[in-house]
Amino acid sequence: MKQLVRYFLALLLSLGALGGSNALAAGAPDQVNIVKDGVNLRSGPGDKNEVIWELPQGYPLRITSRQGDWVKVEDYEKSQGWVHKGMVSNKTETAIVTAKEANLRKTPDAKGDKAGTAAKEVIFEVVSRKGDWVQVRHPQVSGWIHKSLVWP
Repeated sequence: MKQLVRYFLALLLSLGALGGSNALAAGAPDQVNIVKDGVNLRSGPGDKNEVIWELPQGYPLRITSRQGDWVKVEDYEKSQGWVHKGMVSNKTETAIVTAKEANLRKTPDAKGDKAGTAAKEVIFEVVSRKGDWVQVRHPQVSGWIHKSLVWP
């Protein structure tokens, strides 16, 4: 999975539009995303711990614990590691495709016209949610995707 993330980072993702502040608000929800490309996921809290893999901008994570300036996070596959709290934000919501392939629709309806297709691990900015549907935006395609096909 880690190599696949790097592949999509290099070939598919152009998430500069996700900018925003990298501040993590006090009392923030546990759902966050990475604020810039190449953030190190570490085996423990601190710069001296081993780098497990690099995370692309927008990569969604869930905070599971905190220690000083570090947060322990997990991704949609339950892989865990630590990142500095300044490298995550909850200002922009993102979602990652968990299905092998996912159809995007022009409307929040399984019978709606197809807007495009997304491969596994493509990261989208979440625009809104409506019932079982998530409206998403990406430089290559935008539309509605069923919530069962993305995380979170």
